[in-house]
Amino acid sequence: MPSEPTAGRGSRRARVRLVAALAAALVVLLPLAWLWAASLVPASYSVMTMGPVDVGGAALAHGHLPGAAGGRDVTTLVEPDQGPADVEVTLTARRQKVTVRGGPTLTAYTLNGTTPGPTIRAQEGDLVQVTLVNESVPDGTSLHWHGIDVPNADDGVAGVTQDAVPIGGRHVYRFRATQVGTYWYHSHQVSHEQVIKGLLGAVVVTPRAGIGGDVDVVGLAHLYAGRRAVQGRSGDVPVEVPAGKAARVRIINTDNGIMPVWVSGATFEVAAVDGTDVNRPTPVEGAKVALAAGGRVDLRVRVPASGAAVRVEMGGAALVLGPAGSAAPATPATRAPTGVVDLLTYGSPAPLGLDVGHPDRRFTYSIGRRPGFVNGKPGVHWTVNGKMFPGAPMFMVAEGDVAVMHIDNHSGETHPMHLHGHHVVVLARDGVKATGSPWWTDSLEVGNNQTFDVAFVADNPGIWLDHCHNLPHAREGLTAHLMYEGVTTRFRLGRDTPNTPE
Repeated sequence: MPSEPTAGRGSRRARVRLVAALAAALVVLLPLAWLWAASLVPASYSVMTMGPVDVGGAALAHGHLPGAAGGRDVTTLVEPDQGPADVEVTLTARRQKVTVRGGPTLTAYTLNGTTPGPTIRAQEGDLVQVTLVNESVPDGTSLHWHGIDVPNADDGVAGVTQDAVPIGGRHVYRFRATQVGTYWYHSHQVSHEQVIKGLLGAVVVTPRAGIGGDVDVVGLAHLYAGRRAVQGRSGDVPVEVPAGKAARVRIINTDNGIMPVWVSGATFEVAAVDGTDVNRPTPVEGAKVALAAGGRVDLRVRVPASGAAVRVEMGGAALVLGPAGSAAPATPATRAPTGVVDLLTYGSPAPLGLDVGHPDRRFTYSIGRRPGFVNGKPGVHWTVNGKMFPGAPMFMVAEGDVAVMHIDNHSGETHPMHLHGHHVVVLARDGVKATGSPWWTDSLEVGNNQTFDVAFVADNPGIWLDHCHNLPHAREGLTAHLMYEGVTTRFRLGRDTPNTPE
């Protein structure tokens, strides 16, 4: 029998190899194509349908799944007193060129022509009304009241509690200033861009009885084109404080990373953290506060009787406190303190006012990172409980619940975590229980390979973001939500809507 020609055998082997190569390629490409298609975010969608529902071990009432018919819409969750406001402010948002005093000239987002915008001051119990007017911010805008547990309709998150305010539009926010302390406001529409470019300002709520005669100083810090400014001024910012007088210095970190804060020329006390007073603070010397992104700290500083000036250093800028004309040299980098005030042990214990030993819900918020697709984009993306955006969990609570949450971070980077509408109290860090003043916070820095156990009371119904306040991280998917049973939202996200909150 004649043998097959060599050329024929070679051609057949080539075809077999080609088929095998195509089959191998399909084995690889088909799952990738499926993953790519599954990651695409709809043109219009609701946060209520994002990710699995986590009820924290509790029974879920029938019909209260996200997206269920009925329930209270977020627009009904408003300040009940619709009478005249005690504090009324109009803020006009613009996109314009600005020159930071002592710093760069840049195209920024302003409020009433400045960045930061005006400081809003109220006394405890005041009814506050703020009207936001968008004159020229092209993507629309909104205002979120960072750290103030406002009614959900006034939280200012585009696509969750409102639509972004377009050019020529306006939106009114109303809330009762029941929380004494230091807070700030900022855009929550395209926030990774609008906040960085200056659409923000401070909020101060003081007790009716005042702050005991201390000089009240606001130190809002922000990076403009990589250069830190305080109250919109780069370098040293003088503040007149008489010799022997104390000042309450309200420091606000509006940036995406930790800001070191310390005092040279005097000791200081950490009087408050994220708007909550510290119980029995003690003098600090030779240590700094590592202030989380979005966080605030009130320092009580006394100017020496000699009249020598005191510097409050904020990582490249400083407030200089002292009599008129006084000055203080900058602290050399080699003399900056290396110790850090540990808020887990600082101050003295006090009752928490809630039973954390028998919570109604227990949650885990595990931050990781893995390869995959987010909205069709390949990369190494953030995960929450192993899920990438938009599959992060929806944490579900009922009004009145006490919830305990275990946060762990194994993502390779640090993350300042911010839960809207609530403050959490730190119970433990890396398994070590808190022993100092109750550490109530709304901006908690969770380091890589670090864990925290926190608790909160579900006392503010709504749908609330629970996200990283390194805003580019939030934009890249490090965002989950807290949702109350029976609450819904009509607002939507996606490319066919005006809303892009991160």
